[in-house]
Amino acid sequence: MHTPPTRHAGHLIADTLAGHGVDRVFGVPGESFLALLDGLYDTGISVVVTRHEGGAAYMAEATGRMTGVPGVAMVTRGPGAANAFVAVHSAWQDGVPLVLFVGLIPVADRGRESFQEFDPNAWFGSQAKRVLVLESPDRAGEIVAEAFHVASSGRPGPVIIGLPEDVLAAATAVEAAPKRPVAAGSISPAQLAVLTDALASAERPLLYVGGQGWSVDTSAQLAAFAERNSIPVLQEWRASDRLSFTSASNAGWLGYGATSRTATLLEDADVLLCIGAVLTDVASAGYTLRQESSKVTHVITLDLELLGSSGPITSQVAASPAAAVEAFAAVDLGRAADWRERTDTQHAEYLAESTIPAGIADPRPTRAGTAHMGQVVSAVYGRLPEDALVTFGAGNHTSWAQRYFPTTTFPSVLGVRNGSMGYSVPAAVAASLQFPDRTIVTIAGDGEFLMNGQEMATAVQEGATFLAIVMDNGEYGTIVSHQERTYPGRPSGTALKNPDFAALATALGAHGERIDNNDLIEAAVDRAFAALDAGIPALLHVVVDRTIALA
Repeated sequence: MHTPPTRHAGHLIADTLAGHGVDRVFGVPGESFLALLDGLYDTGISVVVTRHEGGAAYMAEATGRMTGVPGVAMVTRGPGAANAFVAVHSAWQDGVPLVLFVGLIPVADRGRESFQEFDPNAWFGSQAKRVLVLESPDRAGEIVAEAFHVASSGRPGPVIIGLPEDVLAAATAVEAAPKRPVAAGSISPAQLAVLTDALASAERPLLYVGGQGWSVDTSAQLAAFAERNSIPVLQEWRASDRLSFTSASNAGWLGYGATSRTATLLEDADVLLCIGAVLTDVASAGYTLRQESSKVTHVITLDLELLGSSGPITSQVAASPAAAVEAFAAVDLGRAADWRERTDTQHAEYLAESTIPAGIADPRPTRAGTAHMGQVVSAVYGRLPEDALVTFGAGNHTSWAQRYFPTTTFPSVLGVRNGSMGYSVPAAVAASLQFPDRTIVTIAGDGEFLMNGQEMATAVQEGATFLAIVMDNGEYGTIVSHQERTYPGRPSGTALKNPDFAALATALGAHGERIDNNDLIEAAVDRAFAALDAGIPALLHVVVDRTIALA
């Protein structure tokens, strides 16, 4: 029988995490934070052991994106911190609450180029809201509470907590620190009057929504306001689940892969109200849309710095999406009849763009030994329940999810806006653990999948189930498309020789099938869903003709 250790800072951190509602953390173990792992032993908090720090940090980022509560990852010093950096950058650019614990060298060893030594402030200072280093065991709980507050306040984002190995293991009798309240902001009656008057006087009003801080209730209130007043809504790129695609006000989304129709709608609006989102370079098509000083644009966001915004701002209100749509809950602008035809037309065109044609009858021939991705997606999406959720990383393959996935509830889309690859599988693991009763689909490219595809082993170990569709065109397709435009006929540094992804999935404990002929699609998809029903993650390796892309 083992004697419980004297209470140390690792216990204090673990108890504070439990008090903050954390039920799951992700990480790769390291000797630098053994005391924290020990502290978690008796808390009931699940420690999800991943195969790479990048996967762990992405899972934590996805958790923060889904729940609005900071996701938690734990990595060791030096190499572990470096591997987790990609998710910190993603959380920074997307405003996602994340707390990353990083084990550090003992205090006495600082500045001596000791094993895996690095400066957390120098590494993370430009990509985190705060970098905190534990200097006293008695302050361990206080620092965790501060990190959670900072990560969740204003424009959410990542916070780093450095844990010197000796301080973390030092004794303390201090109790867990309580949660700190997070201000959601509000819209004053005077501000609401300005915004409602602007919308009511408009001939072509438009809402643009996105960012973090959404919930099922917030999305429902947005739909009620927009539909009652017949105002079209555009959504942020990679955030097309703030409003159900079935809503009569849903006019589509802005960003890469969007149609010119949405750009025209944005440019033509005489009054634009942004809720939780700003017109970034992607939304504004490289700072070309809605840049004229005469444009009327009102912004509701807790980000007082308006990071990433472009174009003129007529007014800003400091409020969360939840506070914003609640303020508009009972507002009737009295102009619905004037705007209904325009809104209905935009929604109908969006649905037409987002509906996969029956059978995806593509007139172009598919090369021997390949299948048509459209038919695979059609077969999968036709079997999805209403609350299905999709994850994806970066690359041309993501268009199949961005354009066609049926987003009916929040959250139902997990994707990063910074173009970071390797997110698809870790996000699917996190989504399945967060929502074990929902159907999770991830779409990955062949290059993207192999950056963190090993986390399917984590899925098997943790009982996470999802369907991964790996689109294999034997190249880094997005870069090829850029290369062909700039240096046509001179392919260089973009080709891939791929493994048998289905065999790899099987080796990792999942169900895997290769699809290289359209005749194989229906049966393979049926078996994949049967595997999900049996609690087994599944992978479909779809070999596609590289000359056929999503139009």
